[in-house]
Amino acid sequence: MNKLKKLVITTGLILSMSAFTLNGMTEAATTTHKVQSGDSYYKIAAKFGVPVNSLMKANNAASSALNVGQNLVIPNSTVTAAEKDLMARLVHAEAKGEPYAGKVAVATVILNRVASKDFPNTINGVIYEKSNGYYAFTPVQNGAINQPADASSKQAVNEALAFKGQGNGSLFFFNPKTAVSKWIFSREVTVTIGNHRFAK
Repeated sequence: MNKLKKLVITTGLILSMSAFTLNGMTEAATTTHKVQSGDSYYKIAAKFGVPVNSLMKANNAASSALNVGQNLVIPNSTVTAAEKDLMARLVHAEAKGEPYAGKVAVATVILNRVASKDFPNTINGVIYEKSNGYYAFTPVQNGAINQPADASSKQAVNEALAFKGQGNGSLFFFNPKTAVSKWIFSREVTVTIGNHRFAK
């Protein structure tokens, strides 16, 4: 009876290890990309939502040249699917009706704030930050962030992740026609896209 228990336990362990190995192989297969005509590191990074620099580093790329048929390793994103969804919902709520570039810029502001010592160091922390009883982003205050994101907002988040670490370092955005804070007008403007001014 004791031998039978050991045999059952051993068989269970072997099957578990096999399943883990097979699962690992499946996951590894989803983290590669076969280069197609017209691909660039930026396009691939934006598709998968990883920084271009990380993608190039993972593939030991000394230049931006790619060969059709080449297999690239896609590094794991440091941003979870839930964080991407939260960002996309905020982008959708904040930049509905704005040009696509404006959506990317809004997502970039979130990432820039995470990287800044003056803001919380997580995506959730930045989006749900409260100061003097008010949320930093109006859609969090009024509940619009709870609406599902559209496809362009999701893609804008991936593109902002690909662009991460580049750009003008915008930490704020506002609509100059509707902004009520005089302080925001004192910030250095980095770019204007659609109805939004971006500043640092």
